[in-house]
Amino acid sequence: MYRHVMLPTLTNSAFFIFPESVGWYQNVPHHGVNREEGAWASYSLHFITSGKGYVELEGTVHTLQKGDAFLYFPYQKQRYYSSEEDPWEVRWVHFYGAHLKDFLVGEGFYRPLWTLKRWKELEDAFQELLLEAEANNILRPTKLTALTYTILTEFMSFAAPLTGSSRGTESIDRILKLLPHMQQKACEPFTLETWAEMAEVSSYYFCKLFRKATSMTPLNFITLCRIQYAKQRLIEDESCPVKEIASAAGYPSASYFNQRFQEQEGMTPSEFRQLYARGQ
Repeated sequence: MYRHVMLPTLTNSAFFIFPESVGWYQNVPHHGVNREEGAWASYSLHFITSGKGYVELEGTVHTLQKGDAFLYFPYQKQRYYSSEEDPWEVRWVHFYGAHLKDFLVGEGFYRPLWTLKRWKELEDAFQELLLEAEANNILRPTKLTALTYTILTEFMSFAAPLTGSSRGTESIDRILKLLPHMQQKACEPFTLETWAEMAEVSSYYFCKLFRKATSMTPLNFITLCRIQYAKQRLIEDESCPVKEIASAAGYPSASYFNQRFQEQEGMTPSEFRQLYARGQ
């Protein structure tokens, strides 16, 4: 299955990023590209959602599979192709922007090969851009640039350099599936061992996987969820005492709640309530 949309190039574009083309290839065993150095003027981001394929770099063949991605800069030599026995399903976007090189290199994204610690949101972003391009082509350029930027930021948020030790998306998936449940239960007493048992790993390995999947510790995540809950309550229920909200958020000690809130938000709960009170 081939689905792709070619878009006109905007000259002197004011957009930070804009798509040149976007596509989704599935069950195409002979899909492959061989571009010489200097032949391709845009950035190229490919993301594999199933199957496998290969990228050749300086004479070395690298195998990529579900959850992996590759990023080419303009004018780089490109050689990549699907496995014929297990064809990859790949989503891709070609894009351009005058200041993208400094942005990407400054953030450490100068390598070609990556793996995603978390990638459902990236797949959804690719799909949304493809649907927008298919439906409206160039009619809504601000939508196209916003969706392309979403793809890039989702990629950069969860990408790690692809190495032999960076595999293991199946284990990370266990953590990602637990996140909504952890968020729902965040205001209840937190016990690391309970969540590790639900993921069917040791507490130590749970923390290691959690940091890989989210770039934070389990307790950091719980704290963010609790603070988010407290902020919502502080605004929506202005008559409720801070001490009561602290307890509902999982902090029996109001002073400890105030401390954590100020560390996270740069102000006390009372100051936050006053700043964002309705009508102000």
